[in-house]
Amino acid sequence: MRNVGLIFRRELRSYFATPVAYVFIAAFLALSGALTFYAGDFLERGRADLQPFFFYHPWLYLLLIPAVSMRLWAEERHGGTIELLMTLPVSVSQAVIGKYLAAWAFVGLALGLSFPMWITVNLLGDPDNGVIIAGYLGSLILAGAFLAIGACLSALTRSQVVAFLLAAVTCFLFTVSGTEIVLGLLRGWAPGPLVEAVAGMSFLVHFEAIRQGVIDLRDLVFHVSMILFWLLATVVAVDLRKAD
Repeated sequence: MRNVGLIFRRELRSYFATPVAYVFIAAFLALSGALTFYAGDFLERGRADLQPFFFYHPWLYLLLIPAVSMRLWAEERHGGTIELLMTLPVSVSQAVIGKYLAAWAFVGLALGLSFPMWITVNLLGDPDNGVIIAGYLGSLILAGAFLAIGACLSALTRSQVVAFLLAAVTCFLFTVSGTEIVLGLLRGWAPGPLVEAVAGMSFLVHFEAIRQGVIDLRDLVFHVSMILFWLLATVVAVDLRKAD
């Protein structure tokens, strides 16, 4: 854990050493606010809740999370610092976990800075704060799953642009796999179990219940399983390509 903590602090500091952190936080807060108040008709709905705020998070993360994850390993490989990192007395798995947790904490900080919206709905009415807490939890774990995917794909390339595109496309496919458009295309030729399996891999399906305040163990297991699978794949990718 000490080695993981060292990597965690090193990586987290690196975000704030450049304008990247501040641009990301500003973009997240500005876009989430705009989508909530304008696209989500926050005031016109006449309800004191944050459903419009959380509704757009999967789509917002499709652009913002790959922007965070693309630098995790692609930047290390492109700059040649991965060799230095691998000479430190840390294992590949410790480095992967430390860098991932730093990225997740950074995104969690950006999400936490949206707390004025929570205060706003409490001033406007009497919301169910338990549902809002569930929404924040669901959004954080969704971001964690997106980050794990992005970290793995970042480990496969030297180019941050390629890593961004791969992560965005992959996360998009996992997000829309449960939509009626995709399932309708599959039902014409695919067997029922395959259609159900594809629907079950959708982030939208598993996030929907959580953002409405329903904490289902199956949804939590899905997100945690995705995180663990992609982190394991990241360890394998880094270990195989650390000498490239």
